[in-house]
Formats: sequence, structure tokens, C-alpha cells
Amino acid sequence: MPRSYRYLHYDVFTDHLFGGNQLAVFLDGRGLSTETMQAIAKEMNFSESTFVLPAAQPDTDARMRIFTPGEELPMAGHPTIGSTFALARSGAIEAGRDRFVFGLGIGPVPVALTWRGADLSFAWMTQPNPTFGEPIAKPSAAAAALGLSVDSASLQRADFDRFREETKTEAHGIFLFSTQSGKDKATVYSRMFAPDLGVGEDPATGSASGPLGCYLVRHNVVPLEKAGAMLSLQGAKMGRPSHVHIAIEGAGEKITSVRVGGEAVLAGEGTLYVG
Repeated sequence: MPRSYRYLHYDVFTDHLFGGNQLAVFLDGRGLSTETMQAIAKEMNFSESTFVLPAAQPDTDARMRIFTPGEELPMAGHPTIGSTFALARSGAIEAGRDRFVFGLGIGPVPVALTWRGADLSFAWMTQPNPTFGEPIAKPSAAAAALGLSVDSASLQRADFDRFREETKTEAHGIFLFSTQSGKDKATVYSRMFAPDLGVGEDPATGSASGPLGCYLVRHNVVPLEKAGAMLSLQGAKMGRPSHVHIAIEGAGEKITSVRVGGEAVLAGEGTLYVG
């Protein structure tokens, strides 16, 4: 007899259906092998699917494994935020609790929770503090490889396949941003391409948004007084606008806190049969 596994389908980094980044959260992944989890993630075909398991270390509340259609990730942003909402809805996180700690591939990852009555309304994920490398030596060459000019404010024509061919890069993906202002008052507009992970373009990438916030503060693109309330709009080109909130504390190379947060909306639920 096949075993049944319940999952919740969330749209993450949005406050309405059919926006944000889709996520499948399997509330109890016990009994599933790594190979089966990977096969399920490919079957769901969202940017990521998550599998919640009992805590594996005493300073965490639950273990969680994250898979793209192509491989397992040690951490990710929209899966962490979306899974928090799923666990709150299922009752695994009791209403009013202000902190929950996931055990991810990188270790313990705390999430701060804000409630509206008995419903979770917002979640903040704490990410590792940054390390900085050298900037690109020739920005004009990188822009040209993407099909853009170095002073272009628009990311609409960015072409990752062209970039990979011209630069021969082995990177799994590339994250782009522009500070062009718009009607929704976003701090930046961003796009993420990760075809090697089975994700042609990602509607919302929380794991890249934390480093983005660090970059903006480190290079004085955003003044320190606004570093705690940045907003990245991602997924607009795909018709799935995602609003990723970023809060950075510290300055320069001495950043002391990196948080990424947002909302999530239940889109559906289902049962998958395995065996």
C-alpha cells in the first residue's frame, strides 16, 4: 500500500493569490528517502519544495530539507518563510509564539513571527552575516554579456543564456538588480536565473535578497537610516510580483544582522501517494 503525504501549497512573498513564489510544504517527511524527496520536488515543479522532519539537534524546533527540481539546497529564503506559515496554519507552531528555529543544511536558522490574532501575518528569517569579495573588474563587459548597457536601469532584456555562453561561467545562477524607482516604492527591482537548479527564472529569492541588502549598505547605495526597511520587487517580468523585505543592521564591512521577511498566502492543499 502506498503511503500518503499531506502538503500545503503556498504563494510566498505576497499578500494575494497567484503572486509571489510557489512552494509545496510536506508537513511530515518521515519515511521519505533523499531520492524520493528529490523526485517529489521534480514532480511538484515549483522553485522549491520542503520536507519537515523532527528536530535533529537540541537548539532547533524542526529539521527541514529543501529541494529544487534539480537538487537539494542547504538553505533558502522563500521555503523558510512559506514553511513557517504552513506550520502555523497546521498548528505545529502555536499561535502567539514569537520565535521558531529551523535546522537547515547550514545549521540553526531562527525565524521571528508576527501575528494577527490567531493567524500568522509576517515572518522574518535571520540569515548569516556576509563576507565580501572583490567587485566585478569590468562591469561593462558583464552587462554586455547579459545584453544590457552598463548604465541601463531596466532588467527586462537580461539574457542569462547569453551570459553563460559569453563568459563560460560555471555559476549555478545570477542575481541582478536595478535601483530604478517605480510606483510601488520598491528600493530595488531584481531578477534571478538558476537553470542549473531546475529553475529558469525564480519569482522570489530570499537567500539572495539578504546578500543584496548587505551589498546595498556596504556600497552606500541605500543610506543607513533606510537599511532596516528595504524592499526588493522580484518576479514582475514573470507576472508573479514578489515583495521581499530586507533589514540590515551595521555598516560597511561590519554588518551585524541580516534579515529577510515577508508574507505568504495559502493557495491549496493536497495528498501525494508514495510507494
